[in-house]
Amino acid sequence: MTTKTAMDLVKEAKQEIENLTTVQVKEELDKGNVTLIDLRESEELKQTGKIPDSFNVPRGVMEFYADPTHPYYKSEFNKNKRIILYCASGSRSALAAATLKQMGYDNVAHLDCGYNVWKEAGMVVTE
Repeated sequence: MTTKTAMDLVKEAKQEIENLTTVQVKEELDKGNVTLIDLRESEELKQTGKIPDSFNVPRGVMEFYADPTHPYYKSEFNKNKRIILYCASGSRSALAAATLKQMGYDNVAHLDCGYNVWKEAGMVVTE
């Protein structure tokens, strides 16, 4: 069996999912009917802010929040809506998007470059 690095897994995930630019995410948010999920830890949000109207779900609990049969299920994980995930650099969100696809979420994508590039591009953030 070949051993893979974390970045090998991210690269594989990005081949299976929809990777969006900051401009594409902004366009989708402007259209509406999108749930934007921030996968970063709460400490990261406190330090850097977040994209307005995003819902925070730390990456470590996402599968439980996204599973309608689990007691921790959150209604923000609606399979009838477009879901866009993001993290700091796009690695965690790529892995998470691939996982959601395995869980039956068909309309899921991620912000490929992550929040850091979103903020550097001058996009709106909240503190």
